[in-house]
Amino acid sequence: QSCHRLAAPRSGPEPGNRGLPEGVEYIPTRKKGKNPMKPVGVAWYSLYAHTRLGYLFYQRQVKKARERYPQGHSASQPCHFPGVKIVPIPVLSNNYSYLIIDTGSGRAAVIDPSDPLAVQSAIEEEEVILEAIFCTHKHWDHSGGNAVLRQQHNSCKVYGSTLDAIPELTSPLVDREKVSVGCLTFEALATPGHTVGHMVYVLDGVPFGGPHCLFSGDLLFLAGCGELFEGSPETMLASLDVAVGLGDDTLLWPGHEYALECLTFASLLELDNPALEQKLQWVTQQRQEKRSTCPSTLGEEQTYNPFLRTHRPELQAALGLHQGPGEHHNAFRARVLKEVRRRKDLYKAT
Repeated sequence: QSCHRLAAPRSGPEPGNRGLPEGVEYIPTRKKGKNPMKPVGVAWYSLYAHTRLGYLFYQRQVKKARERYPQGHSASQPCHFPGVKIVPIPVLSNNYSYLIIDTGSGRAAVIDPSDPLAVQSAIEEEEVILEAIFCTHKHWDHSGGNAVLRQQHNSCKVYGSTLDAIPELTSPLVDREKVSVGCLTFEALATPGHTVGHMVYVLDGVPFGGPHCLFSGDLLFLAGCGELFEGSPETMLASLDVAVGLGDDTLLWPGHEYALECLTFASLLELDNPALEQKLQWVTQQRQEKRSTCPSTLGEEQTYNPFLRTHRPELQAALGLHQGPGEHHNAFRARVLKEVRRRKDLYKAT
């Protein structure tokens, strides 16, 4: 069988830990009423994430995006390594799905099939067999195409976390569990914060002599990170640390094209960061030509992404934050992340 789950390196999650990684405690946000992390508020998010109104809104998004961007919102190029091909698929107004192909067998997996029509078009163009859908989380702009693709590809399995209500989920995964698609191996990592059950997927690069590839959904973007809809800054910080731990050479394939907005915001925080300035110049040129900005690398991200620089004194000073007497280092970093997230949300709202 070419698509199967490999044995997890440890037993199932402890009930009290709700399926999260060892050492990570899920701490929900406790704000009531208006959510400072999201200007539209808790009520709208609940409707979007948990009711049919959210699906209807998603369908409207798909229709409008197809009309506005018939060729996709960005021009992207496939990425080739010996035995593997990664095809970014620009969908909706700024999302990315990814078709990952084992070129030897013609078997493939897709990450977050937002628009099933665009994904199916890529499948047909590449002439591959879809065996797996890896869903990072439940939000419709990442999971909305699951049902249609399952109807078109009966043997295709849908992978994700049971902590999120992922449509058409057939094969629940726990943290660090691995799945094989042809000769490719993906590892699921639990990364809560954006949603309770958010997962990222790491393609093992060793067999094809390339870098690891992180498909990060809404955990991590080029110069940004996802909003904290269902988690605390402490939870998100732990999840971001999991991503950084994959190594500097790891390629980052994010779920959205947010690079220009995120870098512009970051440049307001760190006024003297040459790496940030250089990346912003490049991204500005790319976006003027409607070209994709992904992938970046995790090593790059740590030089300009403020959400990965919570340990940096220059960012802390720019925010006017100082570690308190007796304050744990990671507690202070979480406080820095919270302030960066607060400013980014205000920046988006203006």
